[in-house]
Amino acid sequence: VQLVESGGGLVQAGGSLRLSCTYSGFDVEDPIFGWFRQAPGKGREGTSCIDTAVNFKYYVDSLKGRFTISSDVAKNTVYLQMNNLTPEDTAIYYCSAISPLRGGSHHCRTGEMVAFEALGSWGQGTQVTVSS
Repeated sequence: VQLVESGGGLVQAGGSLRLSCTYSGFDVEDPIFGWFRQAPGKGREGTSCIDTAVNFKYYVDSLKGRFTISSDVAKNTVYLQMNNLTPEDTAIYYCSAISPLRGGSHHCRTGEMVAFEALGSWGQGTQVTVSS
């Protein structure tokens, strides 16, 4: 399994970025994907997840309305559209995936983002820096 994030960079406050996560090597259909971030000096936190089989999306409350997760199965890519960015959004952003055979659908539907830490495959991350 391979996950490769891209699209990070430097943006001014109020700006937008779209992150991409291109995936390969899954031996099951419809993995469940999550986007996470880790700010300097802080632990990794979940932002959103998507069950691609049914297009179910979960967002942490604090990011609803600014972040949008989506997928393009034909391109084997998951996206995170981030709008109205603030310096507090500065972090390394990671993509993760859980097989549906490992309960990924349940974990996403219930917002159990922490499950990705133990059960998920991970990309290397992409840096997002928001200047004030």
